[in-house]
Amino acid sequence: PVDKTQKMAELLGLGDECREGATALAGSCLADNRLNLDVYPDGCCRFLQLFKGRRGEVVQVEFLRLSSNDRVLGTTLGILPHLKHLKSLVLKGGHARDEFGLCQHGSLTSLPSDIGNLRCLTHLDLSFNSLSTLPSCILHLTSLRVLLVSHNSLVALPEDFGSLSNLTFFSAMKNQLKDLPQSIGELAVLQDLDLSENALEFLPEEVGNLHNCTELDLSGNRLSSIPDSLANLKSLRRLHLHSNLLVTVPASLASLPNLSRLDLQNNCLRAVPPEIQTSPFVHLRGNPLGETEPSPQADESSARGLRRLFLGSGEGSVIYSCISSGSFTVTSEGCKVVLACGIHFYFPPGAASDPLRIYFRTLAPDPQWVKLRHHDVLLSGVLELQPHGVKFQQEVQIWMPYASPQTLHQREVVVRTFSGQSWSDLRTRVEQKRKSKKHVAHCSVLHFSWFLVVSRLVQNECKVPTEGTLLFSSVDPNIKVTFPPGVTEETRSVKLQVLPVSAEEIEGITANAECRASPLLCLSQDSLVDFLRPVRIQLPLPPGVTGLNLDRSRLHLLHGDLEGQTWDDITSQVVLEFTHLYAVFEVTHFSWYWLWYTTKTYIGGIAKKVYERLRMYQVNFIALQRKKDPEQVLLQCVPKHKVDPVLKKLQDRYRGPEPSDIVEMFEGEQFFAAFERGISIDMDRPDCVDGRLSFIFYSHLKNMKEIYVTSPVDRKGQAVKGQVSFYRGAVPESIPEDASRRRKGPDSLWLATLPIKLPRLKPRWGENPGPLNGFSFPPLNLGNAETGYLTQANLLSIARRVGADWQTIGLNLGLTYQQIERIGYNNREDLDKQILDMLFSWAQQNSEDPDCVSKLITAMKESGRQDIADEVETIIELGRQKYRDSIRRVGL
Repeated sequence: PVDKTQKMAELLGLGDECREGATALAGSCLADNRLNLDVYPDGCCRFLQLFKGRRGEVVQVEFLRLSSNDRVLGTTLGILPHLKHLKSLVLKGGHARDEFGLCQHGSLTSLPSDIGNLRCLTHLDLSFNSLSTLPSCILHLTSLRVLLVSHNSLVALPEDFGSLSNLTFFSAMKNQLKDLPQSIGELAVLQDLDLSENALEFLPEEVGNLHNCTELDLSGNRLSSIPDSLANLKSLRRLHLHSNLLVTVPASLASLPNLSRLDLQNNCLRAVPPEIQTSPFVHLRGNPLGETEPSPQADESSARGLRRLFLGSGEGSVIYSCISSGSFTVTSEGCKVVLACGIHFYFPPGAASDPLRIYFRTLAPDPQWVKLRHHDVLLSGVLELQPHGVKFQQEVQIWMPYASPQTLHQREVVVRTFSGQSWSDLRTRVEQKRKSKKHVAHCSVLHFSWFLVVSRLVQNECKVPTEGTLLFSSVDPNIKVTFPPGVTEETRSVKLQVLPVSAEEIEGITANAECRASPLLCLSQDSLVDFLRPVRIQLPLPPGVTGLNLDRSRLHLLHGDLEGQTWDDITSQVVLEFTHLYAVFEVTHFSWYWLWYTTKTYIGGIAKKVYERLRMYQVNFIALQRKKDPEQVLLQCVPKHKVDPVLKKLQDRYRGPEPSDIVEMFEGEQFFAAFERGISIDMDRPDCVDGRLSFIFYSHLKNMKEIYVTSPVDRKGQAVKGQVSFYRGAVPESIPEDASRRRKGPDSLWLATLPIKLPRLKPRWGENPGPLNGFSFPPLNLGNAETGYLTQANLLSIARRVGADWQTIGLNLGLTYQQIERIGYNNREDLDKQILDMLFSWAQQNSEDPDCVSKLITAMKESGRQDIADEVETIIELGRQKYRDSIRRVGL
């Protein structure tokens, strides 16, 4: 009979070509019981020839490596079950690259069922392949200890995955896993579990049964919480949870006895239990700690985050990112993209004909660039998508979360886009997520530029043909505009917006109960030419006024320009008709129209004042200091109706004076905060202008900053009673002329002042060299006379500058986690003693090291304490100078 393997080789066209290399391979590839063929482009071909020519040796192989990018892989797989002694099998992709330089996944989508008969197999690596499900034969590999399936397309693990009872290492990073089977808790001897960069949203409680697990990597998923059962992992040394969506973590994690690293960076944690926050092995950078409540817009501080889920292809693939800037690739097969801030994209198949790199970033709105129209309210940050102007073959869908305008009624939410020259509104559908209840604005686009979400007055529009038409307001159906036949020669587009004004608002602003007004009507068109025939407008009469009790001498029809700067009484210029409920008049050009009913004569001035006030928001300023660290100051500008709930959320962690008196501000108006009377801030901050912090007020976004303040005043003897004052910035371009005049001059720019008190520094460590707060240390001289000494007094001076970051400094100085924990526990009631104990413990351990001073300077810099590093260098330089002077004096 013809050898089966020879038939395979001939069918694949291998023939003599492969046969010629077989002899050479015997010495070069088959080394003892190992066969490493993944480095050869034709590795599988060589394996087939070896199996044919030296079958007796090949079946004894214990370690085999093949490339799954090899075109003959399918044939080779059928032979593998014959290798009964195989202990390690590697079938990895990634050995070839495409035209973009990216690693190509292997062609492996399944394994022969007979692979499950390899009873000696303990190591299996199937990374960088195209597996969408885990081959069932793997579950029969009872001796398997190491399994790697990273960089595949797995969406789930088998329910009986826990049957791999001898597994000690499992890696499924960079897949599409959405959940885990409960049986995963049955992997009793598992030591290392890597599930990073998947799409996990929940973890089963059974994960807590992995009692032998020493390293668990869950980074780069979509976890918003983790089960308390993780506290049962007593063997755990490293727990990686960075780049998730965590909003809470159990305090019990801090008590894991062997934990040396807990990475919680780049999550959504606004508060963590004290046990977590004070643990030296916890990493929290990139979290919005201290912020009051989640906001849908991305925060600029999150730009330090890391991109986190795989870049896939195909309609079902999903890309995740947890940063405010980054990029991803879209292919012709399309994909979904999810940013952690809640922004979603959908690229349908065929939207991009060729692979296209998309760049995204979220920006803080700049009022010099983001031009809001009258009565617009900004509800999100700015999303920029590049490349600009590239046209897609099919519409790309975008979902943008926004701050829900709960207090804004009879308005609509739209996505606004910037073309590079002007802003325009997109057709938008508002949706609400089922689970989170958050609102998102959904639009479709054919090109990328800048996008944001705004709340605007409801806009009704229509096309006006030569035959004429009728336009109603959906806010108030009593308002209608009639276009008669012959009103235009060419079809025009007309827009209608209505601003309802209540009688209470009018009375509150004018302080006159007799003043009443109709809703404000704004009409606009896309043509600069007036209408050929008068357009008939119907407005409801002001509240309480009817055609029966109407005093015509008190009724005024006002016409305002588009900026609302001037309001002219045009009552005598038009023919007003009245019904029982309505006033009807005719015009040929469009703008603002407003019916007023009052005894006042100069009604234009009153209307201008009311219109101005309708665009303003009443706000309060708050200035609070952290209870644990008064040098951390939170400043916020809050609409008056939100002040109480905001203070309630902050009261556990902050204290401070009562909010300021009410101030009125426009949407998008700039203001500054200046620290005065002995309090200063870092002038190098990017948001610091002439020593003042710059803010932009947006009524539905957070106008909050938390900053670190200092004082040039010596606080050892007394507290510093300073203040923070708020000032208006440049006058907004669009505010009314009267408001602009009132804001000229330095005094008129002042808004409010609130007290800030930095407490007196309690005597921490006396200047005497005796016992210090219960500590007694022998005299210290770190360094040497030539390079300069650090004495005990110098260390005390340095210790006064150290604060709650002492643990980080201690670790950078080389102290162990156990030492840091012991110091913290022994002095758990006294921060001063913790700092002293840490610093002098290090000093005593390193007193004989000639480089200890330079190590101290380096540790301070690595801990972000350049100020202390500078102080040490100054002390050392002074010591050097004294040494040189003494040498000079003795003539040496």
